[in-house]
Amino acid sequence: MRLGAVDGKHAFVGFGLPGAPGTDEFWAAARTPASVPADGGGWVTLFLWRGSEASIGFESWSEPVPLRRWGDTDCWYAEVRMPERLRVTYQFLVGDAAHADPFNPVGAGGDRSIAATPDAPVQPHWPVIGAGSDAVLPLPRTRIRWSSERLGGRRTVRVHPAGGGGPVVLLLDGDDWLYLHPAMTAFESAVASGAMPAVTLVFLPSRDRETDFGCGPALWEAIRDELLPLVAESGVPADVDRLVVAGQSMGGLSAMYAALEFPDLVSRVACQSGSFWWTPDALDLPDPLGGPVGGTVAARLRERPDLSGLRVAFDVGEHETRMLPHCELIETLATRTGATVRVSRSASGHDRAGWRHALLRDVAWALDEQAFR
Repeated sequence: MRLGAVDGKHAFVGFGLPGAPGTDEFWAAARTPASVPADGGGWVTLFLWRGSEASIGFESWSEPVPLRRWGDTDCWYAEVRMPERLRVTYQFLVGDAAHADPFNPVGAGGDRSIAATPDAPVQPHWPVIGAGSDAVLPLPRTRIRWSSERLGGRRTVRVHPAGGGGPVVLLLDGDDWLYLHPAMTAFESAVASGAMPAVTLVFLPSRDRETDFGCGPALWEAIRDELLPLVAESGVPADVDRLVVAGQSMGGLSAMYAALEFPDLVSRVACQSGSFWWTPDALDLPDPLGGPVGGTVAARLRERPDLSGLRVAFDVGEHETRMLPHCELIETLATRTGATVRVSRSASGHDRAGWRHALLRDVAWALDEQAFR
């Protein structure tokens, strides 16, 4: 049901926007997205775009939503029905270009924004980074030029001692946590507040996620034999013997694989929405998620390896309907192997914007028996 009033002067007054759409008064007051309760539960959220025809692209939550034009003005809008508890990344799509939302102060990189329904839990420690090309995130000073004999090629790995440094937190898909979401600042805040001990963040970029994060030994042999010695020699305080691996999606799959096959290296894991549907041929199938529940990792866990030394925190977006069966099975099987397991659900789909709080909380839990404070 459209919520805009018939009177054009007050079309979106229900969303807190005065004035007729397209007027200077209207654009001066525009702050969106804005949500109101929907009939039957959930929310109706207003998005605005000023200019030409556009649509909204949501990350792993829905198909693109076309915007409608208000009369003959420069105001384009959509009233999008959203479920309870949702945080989602989105872009405005104009032709072949993607843009952040100029009316939303919460950005994720230069061309993405983040929307959250009013009932979505807060994400302490994550600063608001303005949308648009002017948003530049701070970067760690220490860079390691890693030329890997095992993997081939060269990668730039950045290292940051949050709170002065401590156990190593290996962030898979590290470039996302450098350039889209300000993990360096968030971890500093969490350490300063006492929510977690001081840690040394190692931002590991991926080159080819399918090759890097498929269930194979090459990446983890290279991390063990090449990267961690470089971190130890970097001059940054870093306890490489106390390692937490944090990964999302394919990175979460790889982290759990490492815990199974390299237990002397990986005994603490923070896994968000692990791609546990993965089998060697899954990506060649018309429906990769339609194969055996739990995929290769479930098959390995059914062999009942001794994981009594493993602490693993699993999180998955509560709106990831098709991912949930795969993740739930791995959670159950990991518990049966003797691992210490934490399970939670984020208010999101398959989206880093929703996993951000779980990343901090679960890294802290992996290092400390106490709950995240």
